[in-house]
Amino acid sequence: MRVVGDNVSETVLSSLRTFGRVVAMAIESMVGAVADVVAGRFQWREMLRQAWYLVTVTAVPAVLMAVPFGVVVSVQIGNLIHQVGADSLLGAAGGLGVIQQGAPMATGLLLGGAGTATIAADLGARRIREEIDALDTMGINPLHRLVIPRMAAMLLVGPLLNVLIIFAGVLSGYAVATGVQGVTPGSYWATFGSFATVTDVWISMAKSALFGFIVVIVACQRGLEAKGGPRGVADGVNAAVVLSILAIAVVNVAITQLVTMFLPTRIA
Repeated sequence: MRVVGDNVSETVLSSLRTFGRVVAMAIESMVGAVADVVAGRFQWREMLRQAWYLVTVTAVPAVLMAVPFGVVVSVQIGNLIHQVGADSLLGAAGGLGVIQQGAPMATGLLLGGAGTATIAADLGARRIREEIDALDTMGINPLHRLVIPRMAAMLLVGPLLNVLIIFAGVLSGYAVATGVQGVTPGSYWATFGSFATVTDVWISMAKSALFGFIVVIVACQRGLEAKGGPRGVADGVNAAVVLSILAIAVVNVAITQLVTMFLPTRIA
């Protein structure tokens, strides 16, 4: 029992220390990004290069995720509201489901999969090849040279990906509702416009940006702390993906509760 207790205590302390390092990196990255922009030292070219790469690896999977999600929401909710004779509300239910939950979560999962793995593997490989140590030796801060451009790229791509998923998800839900479930186009868009507000879209965009920020900070932290050769890089990538997706799920629950408390759904 003592051994188990010691292991649990050590795991908890190690987790808290890791969380502290992640928070410290997040704060330093935000402050450093503002300082770099003001001083004219921001790595714009690296940011655009990373943003383009993220777009190329997530745009098509985003559409492929959004279409089934919009269809499933439309079918499941449509069957339910059809039993109570409220078919005209399918537009509101499907639209809110995609905007408030589906799009930001799909964005976070895509960035947490493709984005996290790529960033953690890249920085981890640089660490074991001693490129990070070489930057330190030359007086170049790896945070400003490597982390901040990736953070800015993720904050740029996250909301754009979110908009793409909203468009594809709502359009696929509309196609199923009008083509299969017999809902008229006018009633679908009328109820959609009555319940889905601009505030819902802004909250969805903010959630996607926040999820992207969480993903990139976790990935950079695990990548920069990789050690032990290729096996260490693989472990860092695995840990980064798991931690980022878990963090996104927890944060989404918290944000959903806060939004429900202070901004309840109402007719626009």
